[in-house]
Amino acid sequence: MALTDGPAHRNAYGDELRERREARGWTQEELGARAVLSRSHIAHIEAGRRFPSVDDAERLDQVLETGGVLRRFLPESKLATFFAGVAEMEPLAAMIRTFTQSLVPGLLQTPDYTRAVFDAYYPRRSEEQCAEDIRTRRARAKILNDPVSPELWTLLDEAALRRAIGGPSVMAAQLRHIYELGERQRIRVHVLPFSVGAHPLLEGPLTLMRFEDMAPLAYVEGLSTGTVLDSPAVVEQWLVSYDLALGDALSHHESLKFLKGVEEEYEHAAR
Repeated sequence: MALTDGPAHRNAYGDELRERREARGWTQEELGARAVLSRSHIAHIEAGRRFPSVDDAERLDQVLETGGVLRRFLPESKLATFFAGVAEMEPLAAMIRTFTQSLVPGLLQTPDYTRAVFDAYYPRRSEEQCAEDIRTRRARAKILNDPVSPELWTLLDEAALRRAIGGPSVMAAQLRHIYELGERQRIRVHVLPFSVGAHPLLEGPLTLMRFEDMAPLAYVEGLSTGTVLDSPAVVEQWLVSYDLALGDALSHHESLKFLKGVEEEYEHAAR
């Protein structure tokens, strides 16, 4: 059980779950009903495409009476438990669409911006914890080193641009980073200006992921909590909400001009 995270670990985990299920004589649908998971989610785990969350693994252990094997078989993660599964799926996605209301998305954050965010958290992190968390977030962002995949769309509420995380210099560098990614077409950027007023995503951050060989996912996050949703009906609902909000946003070109203008305001304030 001392496997490292990666495809081999996911495949071994899927084999373990399938063997335990078949030993009970249950179908994937029957196991899903007992563990409150969709059949497709069970299928993806058994196929080695993803790990279950900690909560899901604990429910699987309970209904299969495994003595905690499936929980212990999960890889150790440096990320928050509720987010670890999402980070694992990011490199597998063909398209990622994000919406953020108060913060720049983690994949797009500069190290100085990330540090300023972490410095505001309670309880406070040690210097060693903060440095390790920044390295972990930077490692996630390496998926953007690929020139085309995954395709990333980011929908930013104007509030995320106006909140001066780390001060004017940090914000100027952060917005410049997003602008440069958008300018070279690595990401698509759309800003929801304050003038739009109410929009369908006011309740909080949202990430949508589409894959070539599995069903799409939605991830919604709150304060120290996060939920991965794979129910087709629920994911479709969030897709429609995202599209409606996107329809109210500035175009990619206009959003880049908007970013540049706010960046210049921060640069002027920093001088």
